[in-house]
Amino acid sequence: MTTESAFAPNTAQATAVPLTAPSVHPPRSATGRRPVPLAPRSIRRGPVAGLLAADALALALTLALMPWPAVVFAPLATLMLALHTYRGLYRARLSPSALAELPPLLILALIQWYATAEALSTYAPEHTVTWATITLATATQTTLTCTSRALVYRTRRRTAARRPQSALIVGRGPVAQQVTAALHERPEYGLRPVGRIDASPTDATEKLPVLATLEDVSRAIIQNSVRHAVFTHPPEQAPDATALVALLTEHDCHLWRVTDHTHHPDHLWGFAVQPLHTRLHRPVAHAAKRAMDASVAALALLATAPVMAVCALAVRLSDGPGVIFRQERIGRDGRPFTLLKFRTLSPADEHESATRWSVATDRRMSSTGNILRRTSLDELPQLWNVLRGDMSLVGPRPERPYFVSKFSHAYPGYQARHRMPVGITGLAQVNGLRGDTSIEDRARFDNLYIETWSLWQDVCILMRTAASLFRLGGS
Repeated sequence: MTTESAFAPNTAQATAVPLTAPSVHPPRSATGRRPVPLAPRSIRRGPVAGLLAADALALALTLALMPWPAVVFAPLATLMLALHTYRGLYRARLSPSALAELPPLLILALIQWYATAEALSTYAPEHTVTWATITLATATQTTLTCTSRALVYRTRRRTAARRPQSALIVGRGPVAQQVTAALHERPEYGLRPVGRIDASPTDATEKLPVLATLEDVSRAIIQNSVRHAVFTHPPEQAPDATALVALLTEHDCHLWRVTDHTHHPDHLWGFAVQPLHTRLHRPVAHAAKRAMDASVAALALLATAPVMAVCALAVRLSDGPGVIFRQERIGRDGRPFTLLKFRTLSPADEHESATRWSVATDRRMSSTGNILRRTSLDELPQLWNVLRGDMSLVGPRPERPYFVSKFSHAYPGYQARHRMPVGITGLAQVNGLRGDTSIEDRARFDNLYIETWSLWQDVCILMRTAASLFRLGGS
């Protein structure tokens, strides 16, 4: 368990800048007619459907050369789909390459045919094949799959050049200008810039309409049938980042991020890009995270029930009635919830409870409260918050509304922390960012956790948190 106190510098809140944006009108075709808005879901299903058909055709043609019955196609196709999905071969890309996909396709095809051959030799010995046959099937399927995928990508590029989709550029500076120019000059990417999102426009020579508010962005999305948004800087640096990403996601826009990670296989005319994962991405994995939270929290509540009873009794005897302390915190997507803790100090009034940053050195705290805070036992009731779904076991630490508003103005990446469920512990806490530590550093670690999130990372953080319980700390 960890605590959330840190030094809060006196930073003046940023003042809102009155901004306006030129009107944005739907682009017209050569005939002068305004294009009909595309169905949101068709944008994403089309490319995936083409790749699925290409892979299935290559598999069917390869199976025709094998001395196996046709009924084997179903398990083979299921295994192929699982392997290709796991490897990310159906993910959207701006610059897909069949040749770049050849090595993983070859390895996955070998795994697929070997596993199927082993299963058949066990349950149907009459269909046993040699390694030479498996090698031939692997080479044949890889060749056919690469060829068919290359045709899909070539067709997609031609279609994209003829029917580009509207896109918004998020950011400013040379990178934003170069990305915009590249999309104008390279129609094969299929993205036509129709506006730039910037809360503080300063360039008087801007050729694109500058969208300064969320209302401007929403209007541009609807009027131009926008289907893509390209972030030329980390999304958390954008003003109202959480609300902006939520708005784009609500309109089913595909989000891209220009990144410094040059090892990423996808690019936009030399700029490394990667899809920007939103909270709707990987729904199965997030459902697994919620299942793990609920099951572990339930078991932990049962296991720690005797300890919690002793803590409650100690608080009651030491500090009087009111064992549980309730406080409003901000959770995922900015939703408020009531956080539960064992009471270690009674605030003078509600204003002190809402706006005082840390009470770790308050002399009004009893010895019982001090022990509970130093051992983090005061946070055990938050397991009930996890079980209810208010929190997760691992995630950015939740904060009070007053400080969320203050820090969101002072630190560009702070508001973006609310893309994920808040947690009892997190990556920032296990790296020592608790107590009087930098809010900016903690926001950076929280956003890093969100961008690189995985169930295994949650398990690692929980293990590191458990190990830290043996080291007494302060909050």
